[in-house]
Amino acid sequence: MNNLRKSILITTIFLMGTLVFYAQEKNDWEKIKSLKVAYFTEKLALTSSEAKNFWPVYDAYEKEMYSLHKEQRSKRSKNKSNESLTDAEANTFLEYHFKFEEDKLRLSKAYYQKISKVLSSKKTYMLIRIEEDFKRQLIRQYRNKGKDSKK
Repeated sequence: MNNLRKSILITTIFLMGTLVFYAQEKNDWEKIKSLKVAYFTEKLALTSSEAKNFWPVYDAYEKEMYSLHKEQRSKRSKNKSNESLTDAEANTFLEYHFKFEEDKLRLSKAYYQKISKVLSSKKTYMLIRIEEDFKRQLIRQYRNKGKDSKK
């Protein structure tokens, strides 16, 4: 059984590397999404029943988080250069920033409560770590791809 898990993990990592390498277009989120599904399903050891209930909730969470980030970016894009900001404008942007962080935390709490109704508390807790691990792995592969192209 351990050999089977190791084989699946190695295959998943290989697929992630391959897909990230080919995911060169800016809007190629589908490939990253399929990597994420495979990675999360493997790391959380989701049963088919858990996966069926988990992914719609998690997808809704990601969609709302994306909208929140998009709104924050649009507010930031209106920002002047730091040198020409007045103190009043800087205070306004600080308020935007802290409101964004509070909204992000509120959204995460709400969705993690929903997810904990679908997954065990242990798997819900593991999800936080697995999300970070997945992000780090993508960044590492992206950096390594840049190094390989310079050679």
